[in-house]
Amino acid sequence: MATRTSKTNNNDFFLALDALEKEKGIPKDVFIDTLEQALVFAYKKDYGSSADIKVHLNEEKATIKVFASKLVVVEVEDGENEISLEEAQEIKSTLQIGDYLVTEITPKNFGRIAAQTAKQVIMQRLGSIERDAIMAEFAEKEEDIMVCTIRRKEGTTYYCDLGKGQTEGVLLQQDQIRGERYNINDKIKVYVKKVKSSSFGPQIMLSRTHMNFVRKLFEYEVPEIRQGIVEIKSIAREAGGRTKIAIYSNDSSVDPVGACVGTKGVRVNAIVAELS
Repeated sequence: MATRTSKTNNNDFFLALDALEKEKGIPKDVFIDTLEQALVFAYKKDYGSSADIKVHLNEEKATIKVFASKLVVVEVEDGENEISLEEAQEIKSTLQIGDYLVTEITPKNFGRIAAQTAKQVIMQRLGSIERDAIMAEFAEKEEDIMVCTIRRKEGTTYYCDLGKGQTEGVLLQQDQIRGERYNINDKIKVYVKKVKSSSFGPQIMLSRTHMNFVRKLFEYEVPEIRQGIVEIKSIAREAGGRTKIAIYSNDSSVDPVGACVGTKGVRVNAIVAELS
């Protein structure tokens, strides 16, 4: 009966692991590593052990096993972490001084005990992993353009959905184009100005007034700029009023102004409309 109960507890534990992976979108192997560390902490807390403990999770077999490692020594001074050569060789005859004897010490119903005692530790570590993953992902998007959805407004600050679950972008008043008005659920283009860590998690600072917003819009609209044929040398901008750019062609056969304006002004007009 105890074995069946333990198996059920373990199954519940791994089902919860599947649910966490689906909910958080973090690979399961990251969860496994984190959980094994957390369960070592849980075991030592519940059993008052200072031994060298390792926990191994086997999802296929739905097992949670605890192992203790002891150093083989001539004279034992620390009974929890050391074992005499004579005792060690009774268990495994090939062991020598300096080797480690690893034995399984899994308590009954450890799946239930682990789930109860390790929950807080696991969630703290998973939260850290999730924040790190978001930081890494958005660090790659820093100084680039994204499309976001306006979700809420507090005072003069807008909070935007960046399409990554609970990750919000922040659009402060000074980063909003003068005269523009945004409504909830509006989709707008923004420049990812800064990605930084805070006590509340990653903060994605957005802007529509940054001069590099103009640079990136031209890069997306004008193939010659993306290809390096036409260069933007400098930009001067009064957001919502006017913008001036200095451009240069590295190919004498390509007119930089014509490339940026486009046929019948189609390229520059798209940018002008975006900049209000």
